[in-house]
Amino acid sequence: CGGQGGSFAVLFPLQFPNKLLLLAMFSTCIGGTFQCGYNISVINAPTKYVQDFINSTWMQRYQSNISENGLTLLWSTIVSIFTLGGLVGVSIGSTLSVKLGRRGTLLTNNCFSVMAALLMGLSAFAGSFELLIIGRLLCGINAGVALCVEPMYLGEIAPTALRGAMGMGTSIFLTVGIVSGQVMGLEEILGREEYWPFLLATTCIPAFLQLLFLPWFPESPRYLFIDRGNDEGCRKALVQLHGLAGSEGALKDIQAEKNNLVGFKARKPWELLADRSVRWQVITIILLNAAQQLNGVNAMYFYTQYVFQQSGIPTDKIPYATVGTGACECLTALTCGLLVECLGRKVLIAGGYILMSVCCILFTLTLALQHVSPVFPYLSVACVFAFVLSFGLGPGGVTNILTTELFTQTSRPAAFMIAGSVNWLSFFFIGLVFPFIVIGLQHYCFLVFFVVCSTVAIYILAAIPETKNKSFLEIQNEFQSSKKKTDVLPDEAEALLVSTSL
Repeated sequence: CGGQGGSFAVLFPLQFPNKLLLLAMFSTCIGGTFQCGYNISVINAPTKYVQDFINSTWMQRYQSNISENGLTLLWSTIVSIFTLGGLVGVSIGSTLSVKLGRRGTLLTNNCFSVMAALLMGLSAFAGSFELLIIGRLLCGINAGVALCVEPMYLGEIAPTALRGAMGMGTSIFLTVGIVSGQVMGLEEILGREEYWPFLLATTCIPAFLQLLFLPWFPESPRYLFIDRGNDEGCRKALVQLHGLAGSEGALKDIQAEKNNLVGFKARKPWELLADRSVRWQVITIILLNAAQQLNGVNAMYFYTQYVFQQSGIPTDKIPYATVGTGACECLTALTCGLLVECLGRKVLIAGGYILMSVCCILFTLTLALQHVSPVFPYLSVACVFAFVLSFGLGPGGVTNILTTELFTQTSRPAAFMIAGSVNWLSFFFIGLVFPFIVIGLQHYCFLVFFVVCSTVAIYILAAIPETKNKSFLEIQNEFQSSKKKTDVLPDEAEALLVSTSL
């Protein structure tokens, strides 16, 4: 990516996905991470209307107003049960991806979304807030399955040279889903009180789009060849996805991986955790997925309303500013998709965490100095956008790509179950603990996130090899060779100790 006149090539890889691969990415992501992002953000707009509905329903049933604590508990349950559903979805997603295939699991997953939309849409007419709770649980299950299986499918259908760019579809559509949920919740669209059941029910639209388009695309060629032994189906899928010229090289790569996995069956998560040969890969995905939730990006969104108010933005205009923040994250996800095959995974994710570390320090200082000068509120706004941009540039998208690339076919479903479980548990943990961190440390809470971001950046630079343009087998061999080097050191130290004692 360089040379005279190569500035355009620096930004855009020389090879682009063909139209069919792009359509496959759209069909996969629209019913997957797009729905996840949409359901994360869409619940924020009707907060007051849903709380009023809970209060009126309680009054009709028990002829008394619900207590403030009871209302808070029910509302918190409606919001946070999405996380519990995500954890359940990850648990079943990896198992279904082996039994039904990657594409088959994604199609089946839409049942949860359609049922959720039906329950939430009918909740107001039925006078039952319990339907909202069940609907949000089903939305979470849908999101958990999608975040587990979608990156696997995209990584397995993509050519090696485009695996990173295709994998970024997960992050791009997640951010587009978040922005779409924010936009749909604006008062001019479906943000009015009478429309909130329809707003929550719109989650079925991307599900129907996926059910309409995804069946036209083949199952993962790697799944067909390695897991099912369907050689002919694999060849047809490769020709359909890569064309006749590109299918031969991809088939050789899949055959080499299968030969290396002779005698191996799909692993369970506990088997993967006990396998010392993939110890560093497992440690890496656990650390990266925990950091993806604990790096402070959710805390930054928590502070956006306060920061925007301090900078003079009218209260009724803050939702539009929040949409702008989400749009920035979406823009950087697209930029990361263009750069990931040029700069590589390691540069983007390590650079993102380094920039986030700097932003944590600067944001802490600007919040502490809010009343010293009128310029500091505007600097705080700049820090918010810089932090979100840094997250979208690397950690937001590259994490899932690395989870796909660090494992071979028989280990990948279990790896995604471990990574997804850590991710959702960290999401739940930060939602539970963050309010207390804010109360205790106030704006100095970002010093905690500084420690997280800087620690992860150091680990990435020291321990993770570059995976760009490498086959899954080459990446595994590189980890094993680095492991042998680290294992030699204790042996040498032990020999030196013995000789010294003698």
